[in-house]
Amino acid sequence: MKELSETLDFDIRFSEVDSMHIAWHGSYVLYFEDAREAFGRKYDLGYLLMFGKGVYAPLVDLRIQYKKPLTYGMKPRITITYRPTTAAKIIFDYCIRDSADDSVIATGYTIQVFLDHQHKLMLYNPPFYEAWKQKWLQ
Repeated sequence: MKELSETLDFDIRFSEVDSMHIAWHGSYVLYFEDAREAFGRKYDLGYLLMFGKGVYAPLVDLRIQYKKPLTYGMKPRITITYRPTTAAKIIFDYCIRDSADDSVIATGYTIQVFLDHQHKLMLYNPPFYEAWKQKWLQ
């Protein structure tokens, strides 16, 4: 099975840091979101596509492991990797690295499930997602 991933360079902005010039821990959730959007653009798995197919994909699990701080002025990069599963969910793994020395800053994962537009949990993968997996994972 192919590995699907995308890497995104980003800046640590002044608005994201505290008085110690360290990125606020909640900003990492936004970095993960930016990575998911970049992945969606690259592999045709964006939120608007899902919505158009009658599906929402909310996060139900989020994990971040902090290894070292992000500080103002850094230019890190985040890599998002799709984790295949047969279950009706989307799982992504993340790794944020310092572009200066390639050291790991943080790792994590997210899990999204499928809801129909009546907000009911879908127990099986929607047809568009099965077709997506056939296209990209073969």
